[in-house]
Amino acid sequence: MADVFACAGCGAGLTASLTRVALPVRTHQRYGHDLLPALMEQGTYAVDPEPSGPPWRPWDAIGADEAAARGVFAPVPALSSGLPGAILVAPGDTRGTVLIPERCDGYCLGLDGRAGPNLACAQCGRAVATRMDDCTFWQVVRLDPTAVHRIPSGGPDPTADWAEIIRDREPAPPIEPPGRWSPQWQAAVAVALAHLLAASGGNRVSVPAGPLATAFGRALDGLLPAGPTAKTLALAGPGLPAPATDIVLVPQHPQTGEAWEPPPGAAGAVPLAADVWTYLAFHDDRRLVPATGVLPDGVLRDDPLPHHPWGVLRPDARVLLHTLSRLPAVREPWLRAIHDRLSDRPS
Repeated sequence: MADVFACAGCGAGLTASLTRVALPVRTHQRYGHDLLPALMEQGTYAVDPEPSGPPWRPWDAIGADEAAARGVFAPVPALSSGLPGAILVAPGDTRGTVLIPERCDGYCLGLDGRAGPNLACAQCGRAVATRMDDCTFWQVVRLDPTAVHRIPSGGPDPTADWAEIIRDREPAPPIEPPGRWSPQWQAAVAVALAHLLAASGGNRVSVPAGPLATAFGRALDGLLPAGPTAKTLALAGPGLPAPATDIVLVPQHPQTGEAWEPPPGAAGAVPLAADVWTYLAFHDDRRLVPATGVLPDGVLRDDPLPHHPWGVLRPDARVLLHTLSRLPAVREPWLRAIHDRLSDRPS
């Protein structure tokens, strides 16, 4: 179903026609000091269930009981006391809004929303949204759920089946020019890593050599205790044979956010963003066999060498801690110890 969001005060339209998708795993990521692209794909929106924006309360002022009631089970620096349910859209999909000049603060190169909503309805002046486009942030407009209302149009959109997703969804390449790991990969791997740690039960996990080991092997070896391997990890999902392992990485549906369900009796499943899972499952990284001779005259070389990373893949520490702190399993002493060690030394 395509939706338009309108001002709750005067009814003016504030967005283009949008389709709801799952909340991106990189929503709460902050990366480097670069200007990042838009968080949401054009023509889509997602809903963030967590409170967002000021005022912020430090952990000492919240306490473990109140935090647990909000779904946070390990200490975090601070929690928002803003409203939950913000509607996230790409900045280019907004319509009929103007900046509120006195709220256009930021840290470096743009707006970071520190002063609260900084976009108003151009027709009636009501504060309706917060634009965030400073360095380190994925660019996004967060519509205030109390200041807008949704206007549905048309019937419900069909949910793509897994065969369509595997066929049509573009895999996310892991390396960006000139050789850094994609922040999208660092966030997706971090979220899956948190669930992998919980699924391990504190036991060492064996990861097969290849792309899976590149993505998860080093982190699992560094975070789980030394000792004999107790569990094994493999990819599972549509188009792959069922592996005989203890833990499987399965894709998350990009529309619904639901994880692919393995057959009954299969191993425990850990979700991974579909575009990263698709790359790991189906990308053919084999090199062409060298051939003799030269290209004919007038034929240009069109197969540049693949990008190689500057260093090892480091899952995003902030995203990993954010996800770990919201897993009930983090209350187990062994997993809480990993959380606390990461909090003290996130690198």
